[in-house]
Amino acid sequence: MLPNKKTYFVSDCHFGLHPLEKSREREKLFIRWLDSIAADAGEIYILGDLFEFWFEYRYVIPKGFARLFGKLAEITDRGIPVYFFRGNHDIWAFDYLEKELGITILDKPLRKTIHNKVFLLGHGDGLGKGDRAYKWLKRIFSSPFNQFLFRWLHPDIGSRMGHYFSLRSKQKHDKRGIEKVNDIGLRRLENFCREELLKDREIDYFVFGHVHKPAIVPIGEKAKYISLGDWIRHFSYAVFDGEKIELKHFHA
Repeated sequence: MLPNKKTYFVSDCHFGLHPLEKSREREKLFIRWLDSIAADAGEIYILGDLFEFWFEYRYVIPKGFARLFGKLAEITDRGIPVYFFRGNHDIWAFDYLEKELGITILDKPLRKTIHNKVFLLGHGDGLGKGDRAYKWLKRIFSSPFNQFLFRWLHPDIGSRMGHYFSLRSKQKHDKRGIEKVNDIGLRRLENFCREELLKDREIDYFVFGHVHKPAIVPIGEKAKYISLGDWIRHFSYAVFDGEKIELKHFHA
């Protein structure tokens, strides 16, 4: 990556979330954001949950997102690398984005040096202590055999089921209080970062999504944990210019 280029991080867009009219508005705003950063972007990292629900059948992909896909393909065609971490809502993204759009798909947290700073990047789900119920559920969803069984469902039925359970999960979080849920997630990932820093003191920045709450939390003497927020309420992202990292909000 050229030294005068910036690195951008974004997560939790949940495109396809009902109502679809608002999702399409958010998608168009996201495309405008991509246009605004394309001139100085060296790399773009999408840290999970780009979609509310995503499952790739062998010959079928979910309906929609034509404008988004076109813009992402345009960016990778310009030679700007785009990295996508599977999130808990798009855990079933297999190779379509890679083959058709030129996006690099990642499964696990990535340790990477960018402009002489060490980053640990990931979606953030299932990391740290606690949340055993979700970790058990993730193992079920990640099972190749269970994915094989789900693929035998008609796409209309599978998609309807996926959106139904996503809606149930959202309603559960809303009932508990979204801020309370986000604060719990923020503390869990903050504790995870502190534990990881004890193992690897070279890490400068921990960047994760999943929590839906934008925040920069000091970890130890020099490291920072960046929680990216989301593209539902906050329209937030992080940008690293080679020296410092900032959280920003995109406004039309």
